[in-house]
Amino acid sequence: MKRSIYILALGAFGIITTEFGVIGILPNISREFNVSIDTAGWLLSAFALTVAVSSPFITAFTTKINRKLLLCMVLGVFVLSNLLSSISTNFTMLMVARVLPAFLHPLFWNISMAIAFKQGGAKAVSIVMAGLSLATVLGVPLTTYAADFFNNWQASFYMGSFVSLIAFLGLLFFVPSMPASKDKTSQNQLYVLKSPQLWVNLISTILTLAAMFSSYTYLAAYLEKITQMNGAEISVMLLLFGGMGILGNWLMGIALNRNLLLTVRLFFVSLIAVQILAYYFGGIFIAMVLILSLWGMIHTGGFLVPNIRTTQAVPHNALEFVNSLLTSCYNIGISLGALVGGLIIAKYGIHQIVWISIGLLGVTFAISFITFPKNAEIELEGEEKEEIATSSVICE
Repeated sequence: MKRSIYILALGAFGIITTEFGVIGILPNISREFNVSIDTAGWLLSAFALTVAVSSPFITAFTTKINRKLLLCMVLGVFVLSNLLSSISTNFTMLMVARVLPAFLHPLFWNISMAIAFKQGGAKAVSIVMAGLSLATVLGVPLTTYAADFFNNWQASFYMGSFVSLIAFLGLLFFVPSMPASKDKTSQNQLYVLKSPQLWVNLISTILTLAAMFSSYTYLAAYLEKITQMNGAEISVMLLLFGGMGILGNWLMGIALNRNLLLTVRLFFVSLIAVQILAYYFGGIFIAMVLILSLWGMIHTGGFLVPNIRTTQAVPHNALEFVNSLLTSCYNIGISLGALVGGLIIAKYGIHQIVWISIGLLGVTFAISFITFPKNAEIELEGEEKEEIATSSVICE
C-alpha cells in the first residue's frame, strides 16, 4: 500500500481527535466558562452540524484546486484552531474556534476517501478509517489525560494541535503533488444525482449511522445501569470496545473486497444479534465483557460499509462529490441516532435502547435488497458510461 495512505490515516486521526477530544473536558469547560453541561455540549453538536451542512458545497467549490494543497490547508487550519481554542477567554470565542475548522473538515474526508479508494479499494479505505478508530480509542483518552496531567483544559487542545501538526508535516514532505482532475465532468459532478441507486445508498447510510449511534451514544450509561459497572470498569470496557473495533475495521476491509453485498448484509445481521445478546445478558458482568468485544468489532464496520457500497456504484471522477454527500449523511445519522436514542430512554428506560437500533438495522437490511437495473442508471456518454456500468457490476 502506498505511503500516502498511511499519512492520510494519520491525518484522519488528527481531525477526529480534534472533533471528539472535547468530550472528555466538557465538565472542565462548563466550570471554566460558567455554562451548563448541555450548553458546553454544543461544542460537539455545532461541529457535527456544520460538517453536515458544509460538506457538499465546500467540495463543489474546490474541484480545481490541487488535492495535496487542500489537505495541507485543512490540517493547518486544525492546528491553528486548536491553538485558538486553547487561548479562548470566553465561551463564544471557543465556539467560533471550534466551528471554523468544521467547514473544512469534510474536505479531508472527501478527498482522502476518494484517493484511498482509487489507490487500493476497500482495503485502502479501511486503513484511512483506522485513523478514525484509533482516534476514538487513543485520541480522546490522550487529550483527556493531558488536561488531567497538566491540570488545565487548555492542554487538551495543545495535544490536538500537536497531532494535527505531525500529520500536516507528513503530508507536506512525504506525499506527492496531486493536481485536480482536468476532466470536464469533474467540474460538474451533479450528474451522479440522477442515479436512483445512489439515493437508496445515501438513505441507507443515514439509517445505518442512526442505528449505530442510537445505542452506542448511551453505551456508558447502559453499562452503569444494567451491568452495574463503576467508572473505572466502564473506561476499560470502552477501551476494549474501541480496540476490538480496530481489528474489526481491518477484517471488514478484507471482507468487503471479497464479496460486497454479502458482507453488507452479514454486518446488519451480526449487529442485530449482538445487541439482542446485550439486552438479555447485559446484567451478567462476564457475559457483557464478551458481548462488548464482539459489539466493538462489528460496530466499526458501520463506517466502512456505507462508504464502500456507495462509492463502488459511482464513476471515479465523481468520488469526491459523492464522499461529500456521505460525510453529510454520516453526521445526520449520528445526530438522528443520538436524538432518537435519548427519546427512547426518556420514555421507556435505558434497557430498551437497543430495540430502536435493532429496528433501524432491520429496515436498513431490507433496503439492501433494493437494486435498480442498469437501464435505470444515469445515462452518460463514452468512457463515463462504461465506468458506471463496470462499477454497477462490481456492486451487484
